Amino acid sequence: MIFLDLFITFFKIGLFGFGGGYGMLSLIQHETVERAHWLSTAEFTDIVAISQMTPGPIGINSATYCGYTAIHNAGYGHLMATLGSLTATVALVLPSLILMILISRMFMRYMNTHAVRSVFAGLRPAIVGLLAAATLLLCNKENFSTPFENPWQFGISCALFAATAFGTGYLKINPIRMICYAAIAGLLLLY
Repeated sequence: MIFLDLFITFFKIGLFGFGGGYGMLSLIQHETVERAHWLSTAEFTDIVAISQMTPGPIGINSATYCGYTAIHNAGYGHLMATLGSLTATVALVLPSLILMILISRMFMRYMNTHAVRSVFAGLRPAIVGLLAAATLLLCNKENFSTPFENPWQFGISCALFAATAFGTGYLKINPIRMICYAAIAGLLLLY
């Protein structure tokens, strides 16, 4: 039963996850942590961190890790958890595959019409909103701590957040380089 629920959940996320992987993060978090309680908030945060560090799209990586963790947390072994990874990944990708096959010819024919351009003009702000929601979703105590629980970690986390945003956004430093810098700073300052 959990495999069917996993498939349906990630199929819905794939169907309504506009904005790419980062736009899907808030949907994945809502469905897996808040609604189904397959994962804890800390586990989801770890999954997002691992998904960002591994090659490939973050949405697919997150689905793969969430599928594995959900089945593993349900008490199944490694083989069944691997099947959970496959289930979540296929379910997430399937709507896009079906939609792209169905609309690719039609889109090429009508992409320059006013109606299609208007639809995309309406989707752009929604996608930015989903990306902002994903950012705010990750600004939690598992990632930053709190000023009351651990003021040092909170201060360092906020400083790294600001430095990374400034470095990649304003100074145009390569994001991979910024990830390495933040990891070294975290190791030196928080270990």
